[in-house]
Amino acid sequence: MNRKIFLPLVAGLFLGISVSVLAQSTTNQPGESDMMAAMMAMAQPGENHKQLESLAGKWSYSVKWWMNPQSPPSESSGTTVAKLAMGGRYLISNHTSKITMPGSDGKMTTMEFQGMSIDGYDNAKKKFVSSWIDNMGTGIMNSEGAYDDATKTLTYNGSYEPMPGMVTKVREVCKMTDADHHTMEMFEDRGGTLVKTMEISYTRKK
Repeated sequence: MNRKIFLPLVAGLFLGISVSVLAQSTTNQPGESDMMAAMMAMAQPGENHKQLESLAGKWSYSVKWWMNPQSPPSESSGTTVAKLAMGGRYLISNHTSKITMPGSDGKMTTMEFQGMSIDGYDNAKKKFVSSWIDNMGTGIMNSEGAYDDATKTLTYNGSYEPMPGMVTKVREVCKMTDADHHTMEMFEDRGGTLVKTMEISYTRKK
């Protein structure tokens, strides 16, 4: 076959196959309008967000925490104000209290504690998500969890790094007692064993 005829034929055949494969690939993919509709549906708050909505409001709380599990706990009390944000997609909670701790000179000192949490339900991950910051550190603790309707318990798992290289795994167990009461217990991984380090009891303010 004449080379001048053969080369255009091969090029044309290759181009035809490429167009056919591309068309088939494009046909199997959702269109732009379908993708947008799916994304809009995924962005809507649902039943799981209503679980967070039940925690909105003003709360008083009492807290116990253990620096050493073998020692008696330290205790304090405070206030939490929790508000829904972004159309009910997130719950932002601000926590304040006064706590007494050993200072750098070894003497006990009282300081104001401030903490803030952002809780939500990620429809894509199908998990509850939470971030925590406070004025006793500079990091952000991120957690993911699931809700058990049978026990009315929301369990988060996460980690934080109080010192360089000292990554500590954490579990938080939040139990909804009733509409006006709930508790949170925190456990930390100490050498492969989960040890209870905090317990908070919340009561809704009337």
